[in-house]
This record gives sequence, structure tokens and C-alpha cells, in this order.
Amino acid sequence: MHYLLELYSPKPAWLALDGAARQAYFATVGAGMAALSGSGADALAMGAIDSGKLHAAARQFYAVWRFPDEAALDALLAGIAATGWHDYFDTVNAAGPAVDFPAHLAQLAAL
Repeated sequence: MHYLLELYSPKPAWLALDGAARQAYFATVGAGMAALSGSGADALAMGAIDSGKLHAAARQFYAVWRFPDEAALDALLAGIAATGWHDYFDTVNAAGPAVDFPAHLAQLAAL
């Protein structure tokens, strides 16, 4: 399994759009997501970041995705970019294959 964690905040270009323009853009995003429906991408959680938590991220929103393989992850990243998402949202991505806790400790120990 591969995972993607997106952290994002709106850019001035998003804030400048009125409600109708935002809804029109969301229709574009929806069409792009529909095209990826057979890729195995699974949206696990999305929402607003709780800025009151210890070491909170400097972004306002998050999304957590799961994929059967790297190709599906790459397809979603390409699809997101193709919608113009990055014109409207400042995004940081963290992505990679999942390992269990002992394997992750081994990754850290190997540094």
C-alpha cells in the first residue's frame, strides 16, 4: 500500500473567486476524480486542520489517501495537478509506501 497526505491552504487566487466560480471549479475537480475512479485511490479522510494541537501544520486543510500501488498514487497526483488545483491551493504532499512500526524504526535507525 502507498499513502498520500496532502496539506493545503487557499491562495489569493482562490479567495478572489466568487461562489459561482468556486462551484464551477469544483465541477472540474469532480470530473477529474470520476476519471480516476477505477485507479484504486481511496480517500480515507479530509478536513480542516486543528491548529490548536501540539506541532500543528502551517496549512489549513488535509487529505489522507490510500493506493494499491505507486502508479495509482502518481495518477492521482497528476490528476490533481491537471485540474489547476495548485493555482488555487498552496499544497505540501507527503507520499510513500507504508511500513509497520518496527520497519519504520529501522528506517530511522539507518540514518
